[in-house]
Amino acid sequence: MSDSSGSGAKPRRVVAIDLGAESCRVSLLNWHPQGATLRIVHRFHNGPHERDGHLYWNIPGLREGLLEGLRLAAREASGPIDSIGVDGWAVDYVRVNGNYQPLQDPFCYRDPRTEKIPARFWETLPAERLYAITGVQMLRFNTLYQLIADRDAGLPDGPCWLNLPEYILCSLGGRPVSEFTLATHTQLLSATDRAWSPEIFRAAGLDQSKVPELVPPGTIVGQLKGELAQLPEFWNTKLIAPSCHDTGSAVAGIPHSGDDCAFISSGTWSLVGTVLDRPCLSEAAFKQNISNEGGLEGSSRFLKNVNGMWLIEESMRHWHSQGKDWSVASLIEACRSLPAPKAFLDVDHSELLLSGHMPQRINSVLKLSGHAPLPEDPEAAPQFANLIFHSLAARYTEVLRMISEVAGKKFRSVYIVGGGNRNTFLNRLLQERSGLQVIRGPVECSTIGNAAIQLAALEGRTGSNFGVSRAAVAEWSRRLAALEG
Repeated sequence: MSDSSGSGAKPRRVVAIDLGAESCRVSLLNWHPQGATLRIVHRFHNGPHERDGHLYWNIPGLREGLLEGLRLAAREASGPIDSIGVDGWAVDYVRVNGNYQPLQDPFCYRDPRTEKIPARFWETLPAERLYAITGVQMLRFNTLYQLIADRDAGLPDGPCWLNLPEYILCSLGGRPVSEFTLATHTQLLSATDRAWSPEIFRAAGLDQSKVPELVPPGTIVGQLKGELAQLPEFWNTKLIAPSCHDTGSAVAGIPHSGDDCAFISSGTWSLVGTVLDRPCLSEAAFKQNISNEGGLEGSSRFLKNVNGMWLIEESMRHWHSQGKDWSVASLIEACRSLPAPKAFLDVDHSELLLSGHMPQRINSVLKLSGHAPLPEDPEAAPQFANLIFHSLAARYTEVLRMISEVAGKKFRSVYIVGGGNRNTFLNRLLQERSGLQVIRGPVECSTIGNAAIQLAALEGRTGSNFGVSRAAVAEWSRRLAALEG
């Protein structure tokens, strides 16, 4: 991605790290009057590993990949790098010792250990009250329930825990913090007070002193230290907490901000929603289990998690194990000649959140719904893909209408960002089914939002409410989105 128009802005170089459940990316922005470039300098695989019946993230491997990416960024930079920011998926965290070293690899949110915990916890603190405090969607893998699982298992306890992006910033030399947009997804934060909720900590029997300092997006948390700091490009590099939640960075990176526009951040998960000036904690929002996730200047991303490309990714892994390699592109092409399925799949069924044997899991859900299963041999993959894509389009449409009604907003268009927006077949199905204009946004929108927040922070452009200015971030996002286009 490059631009030669220049903007008159002060030359800047920033690194945006995006932690993904499937792959991680290290991107370098060179912004200067003679021309600008934004490109991925390193991408590497990520995924949980199974040990003793549980799923964990490989922290040493994650750090090794990120350090290699930062070394490559230093080689490609045309001068000193001003800052590094990190975003990633929510809910998972690292329990650390007094030196902020991991006590063990963190659990993956797909681990089944929390399946029975939410219902048990709601006997102590009813779900209605929990939603009234947090405004957060009831998901069994939220940080709250994972922490209860840790306590119940008697796991070693350190002085604090850090969500994964903030842990990476801390490991690079930053102070331990919890960035607001990611903290809202823990289900431990008050949506109205923007502070940790003592009521929830008491009800859960958790120690509130073990949560780190809460900071707004765009906070400078320190300076790069360690071996990398010896490189000239990193001598004075600041560490910035952008919107540490990747969806928050992705939404910040959308170069359009109309009140009649919804968004879908499409990847392993699909996050379907809109931006509100303040959280919506209505009874209707609770009944529909719609989440209020923190955004820039205290705004709210009013959205629902929908199972996304995980369904096709897991199915492809299964078919690979059976000796047949399908690509997403080949499956999409095969789907174009197939009729719509007679029945849709409940894509958010709990069975489909688990890993392994996805075709069998899909058939299990079909049978539970009274529908005929599909052939499970690898040659039948297009039938599964066709079912998944049509079912996703139907679910997206259902959620968009629900959010429109509850939020009192009429949508004319939906902005799709992230890797899933390359699926032109699914985009067409959504447009036909929803009647909304489908607009393809940047693929690497979380990178753009991450970098835009860093640039606003480096300029000292704060908002009137909380953290960096939404207007400043939107201005930078429009510039950076033009680089990808």
